[in-house]
Amino acid sequence: MKPKDKIRLDKFAARLAKLREEKGLSQRALSARCEVDFGKISKIENGKANLVVTTLIELAEGLGVHPMELLNIDFE
Repeated sequence: MKPKDKIRLDKFAARLAKLREEKGLSQRALSARCEVDFGKISKIENGKANLVVTTLIELAEGLGVHPMELLNIDFE
């Protein structure tokens, strides 16, 4: 993985965890609200897994936010 990609994944991971925690959800509770496995959420939040658009949409639905809210990070 390119260093730039790792930085982006880490920023996304932090954003996902922040939104989840603001909603008062554990990783397991978020998993129950969407069709994303708990283990996958954990890997994403730890910057160990990339994701596809459908997973992004599922996570957004589980959080009750627009998918763009998850992407509201500085990509530089």
